[in-house]
Amino acid sequence: MKRTAGQDRSITAKWRPATQAVRAGTWRSEMGETSEALFLTSGFTYDDAATVAARFAGEQDGMTYSRLQNPTVQMLEERIAVLEGADACRAQASGMAAMTTALLCQLSAGDHVVAAKAAFGSCRWLVDNLLPRFGISGTTIDAGNNAAWEAAIRPNTKVFFFESPANPTMDVVDLEFVCALAKKHGIVTVVDNAFATSALQRPMDFGADVVAYSATKMMDGQGRVLAGAVCGSDEFINNVLLPFQRNTGPNCAPFNAWVVLKGLETLDLRIHRQSESALKVASFMEGRVPQVLYPFLPSHPQHALAKKQMKAGGPIFSFNLDGGRAQAHALLDALELIDISNNIGDSRSLMCHPASSTHHGVGPETRADMGVGEGMLRLNVGLEDPEDLIADLDQALRQAGL
Repeated sequence: MKRTAGQDRSITAKWRPATQAVRAGTWRSEMGETSEALFLTSGFTYDDAATVAARFAGEQDGMTYSRLQNPTVQMLEERIAVLEGADACRAQASGMAAMTTALLCQLSAGDHVVAAKAAFGSCRWLVDNLLPRFGISGTTIDAGNNAAWEAAIRPNTKVFFFESPANPTMDVVDLEFVCALAKKHGIVTVVDNAFATSALQRPMDFGADVVAYSATKMMDGQGRVLAGAVCGSDEFINNVLLPFQRNTGPNCAPFNAWVVLKGLETLDLRIHRQSESALKVASFMEGRVPQVLYPFLPSHPQHALAKKQMKAGGPIFSFNLDGGRAQAHALLDALELIDISNNIGDSRSLMCHPASSTHHGVGPETRADMGVGEGMLRLNVGLEDPEDLIADLDQALRQAGL
């Protein structure tokens, strides 16, 4: 493989994010291809036995096995690390593989985690159900309350785990405060940044230690593949996370990595256009429903904080209806353009009822604790003309009695 400017961090660090998203981490083979090459191989061959031994001993650079390294996957890892402002990145099989790996690689029996109570259903399940099976306790708090973070710290607290904005309540965490508090107490912050991505918010700029992603969402951007990523320091990625990943295998497939590389090229364009449309659609919805939850609306309780931390509000917002599940389902069933789907980050507009889909598995009591009610709907605003989305929502709202 030939070195390109995209491999040299001293060069890529000077580029602006839109350029990094297209060029960073690019390798080229002897064929001189412009697009990243797709290496669909599980293993690699060697010129001699001594080379094998040297590579496995860590004495020589080079590929050994696609569970450990793959050229296409490594290009994705290098690109995401540059965009995030991280030393290193490891791609994962999915977003939840990323969250699980980021937590389990550093936690042991007897440790304690403080987590935001408002979270994606599977992330909350990790804290409430999976970690306790390994003797790791957790405390869930209102992540928007700065005092709650400090009050929840115990002598054995090892990790702060949260999303900002949160899925689907759109709660915003004060990144600078929480990350500084964690450092003061020797606690590692793990931030799920999937709703914003580095194009809108870089948690490491505010002091975060680890940033985890569902690359399935905005990074791919067209609903094609599953992928995830964990970013951090060289020490964390190579000495803490890598031994766990090497021996448990939650790896990203080369084809999926290649698709996400293509998605990253248009991330900056897409997420800003979708954010503009989301603000327009959310503003329309404010006049029609009891409550709209979108960080860049002045009505959001953390609007000023969101504006401080984020370049735009992102493509996603939620809203609440007074008529519970029946009215929420009626609105979904009346949609003509917007699809009913539990995915986000797609170029197509998608809507779901979290209580009966993404958050069904956590149970009614936990949903109530998280603020996910029966009348809540979540909308991913895509790349369609926002006026068409508004027209579709208008007719669906009328059919649902709103």
